[in-house]
Amino acid sequence: MTTALFGIVLIMTAYALRHMLFTLSRLFGKQRHPYIDIDDAPWPMITVFIAAHNEENVIAGCMDALLNTSYPIDRLKIVPVNDRSVDGTRVIIDDYVARHPGRIIPFHRADGKAGKAAALKDALAYAEGDIAIIFDADYVPGRGLLRQLVAPFFDPEVGAVMGRVVPMNVGTNLLTRMLDLERSGGYQVDQQARMNLKLVPQYGGTVGGVRLSAVNAVGGWHDDVLAEDTDITYRLLLNGWKTIYTNRSECYEEVPEDWRVRIKQIKRWAKGHNQVLARYWYQFLTSPYLSWRERIDGMLLLLVFVMPPLLLLGWILALCLYFLDAGDLLTKLIPIFALMAYGTMGNFAAFFQIVIAVLLDGNRRRLRLLPFNLLGFFVNLFAISSSVFSLTIDYVFKRDMVWEKTVRYRKPGVE
Repeated sequence: MTTALFGIVLIMTAYALRHMLFTLSRLFGKQRHPYIDIDDAPWPMITVFIAAHNEENVIAGCMDALLNTSYPIDRLKIVPVNDRSVDGTRVIIDDYVARHPGRIIPFHRADGKAGKAAALKDALAYAEGDIAIIFDADYVPGRGLLRQLVAPFFDPEVGAVMGRVVPMNVGTNLLTRMLDLERSGGYQVDQQARMNLKLVPQYGGTVGGVRLSAVNAVGGWHDDVLAEDTDITYRLLLNGWKTIYTNRSECYEEVPEDWRVRIKQIKRWAKGHNQVLARYWYQFLTSPYLSWRERIDGMLLLLVFVMPPLLLLGWILALCLYFLDAGDLLTKLIPIFALMAYGTMGNFAAFFQIVIAVLLDGNRRRLRLLPFNLLGFFVNLFAISSSVFSLTIDYVFKRDMVWEKTVRYRKPGVE
């Protein structure tokens, strides 16, 4: 047991060092924004997909924002993907189609496999042009965002692009404020540092885009995973395509406002991410297209949703050894282990990453919320551990994955 515990501590140490490296890169390293200055160019034809399932409260805001974009109108096709909605989503979409003929082409999906990945797979067949930009229906893109997301595709090696996600309902309650800290640490520091260091930025499934010819070249869009975004990130990377993160390309989203919805969301993410880990870990480690730095960082990214149950196991081992009187060394190790666990896994961004992200965002008052990250840490710890166990049962009994939609809170007509 002692050997296993020391092994877990070493893994946690690796993550702590990774987070520290990212933070230092964000503070003192060269910040890479290689495509941000492209403002005037022969903009290609693109198709913007809006993933929508029972989104009557929010989809109008997304379509209004896209109709107000600075992207050339004659090179833009807007496709709301109405996936089996049973509320007023279809009526709202059809009303916009009638008021803006030729600008919005709806895709109403009445049957087929459930889930966002399956709906997008069907909808992508109707894309015009080689670039597909994807938004969830609750997102509100800024006027210049499409140009910023399309600009990296002028580089023929780029297969996917990801922008920054910023919560719009931050002031609702403690949970939304904590999720704002998580998003800030994850994008402002973690994603940008991976871009700086030429590691593995991740396409996040919304507020981003893909090159359709690249997606087709690596096997098409998969609808049998809950994290289609992580799946396509790794398949593109395995075949020599780059993913670009653009930190200044901000888009605004709703985050969960109650803990039950948040727990379901994080469990879905964990299941989908670990599906990708099970499929590609060996290919990733042996791919000829990747540098050793990309392999290390990519594996650490793949394993991030395995860390909570591993951490929980470490605690159990530590307590067992403590009560078995394992000696002074272990007694000294336990508080160090607990501190590192909090610093490394707290709210999916290291404590120091969140601090620096908040300072870079220019909102020092949010630092007062940092102690509450411990609450989010424990919720994530047990939710993800439960998800890993559930995924194992799914594989054993060959159960189908179930997509659970995140609840929306915005009222119709409210921006």
